[in-house]
Amino acid sequence: MTTRFVALGDSFTEGVGDDDPTCPNGVRGWADRTAEVLARHEPDLGYANLAVRGRLLRDVLAEQVGPALELRPTLVTLYAGGNDLMRPKIDLDALAEAYDDAVGALAASGASVVLFTRVDGVEDPLFRRMRGRTAIYNEHVRLIAARHGAHLVDMWAMRVLRDRRMWAADRIHLNHNGHTAIAIAVLDELGVSHDVDPVDLGPREPVDRRQQRAQTLRWAREHAAPWVRRRLRGESSGDAVTPKRPELSPVGRIG
Repeated sequence: MTTRFVALGDSFTEGVGDDDPTCPNGVRGWADRTAEVLARHEPDLGYANLAVRGRLLRDVLAEQVGPALELRPTLVTLYAGGNDLMRPKIDLDALAEAYDDAVGALAASGASVVLFTRVDGVEDPLFRRMRGRTAIYNEHVRLIAARHGAHLVDMWAMRVLRDRRMWAADRIHLNHNGHTAIAIAVLDELGVSHDVDPVDLGPREPVDRRQQRAQTLRWAREHAAPWVRRRLRGESSGDAVTPKRPELSPVGRIG
């Protein structure tokens, strides 16, 4: 029985991209949506979300795993490493060892653990360059999940996530459509019945090269450049952000 659900991670789990001013931190996201469905089955469900945008993998593990264990969760979701993959240099093997230790501790607590592979960015010029390191990261996650008996949501295999209409304007975070797709995938992996319907986006409209260039230039000016400036200043988007749900609390209707 899932009575205590704790979500750990970075912006993906916090819900960035799925804007909702009525929710804590101004975002909703797949974890909130998942908790809502779980609460319909178990009205006494307590839900905490410790995720903070911008966190690197080691930050997530150092700041969130201990507090999560103190909450004695029966279900834990964990995603971390996406921000590391965007750094110029990365030791994937060392990060995987740290990740493995953390998942081992969570699993040893008796909680069911859900892990995630990273999306295949083959159709995006920026993320296509990261495809090799992403594939290695994903193999590590698959092995860790198998070793500790964790559930695995394989976002790499979710071809629908290659559609840009599933993503926010920054091309880094999922939008409402994308977060809904992840909530469905998590619930399906857990074997939880639900009535969450996938978004039917219909066929993609063709975009010519001139439009593509204009869109890319706008994205570079409005999103890529500020990201680079933060990196150069040693800043993070989450420096002034705190967890949206630091304690277990009833779910009800979030947002």
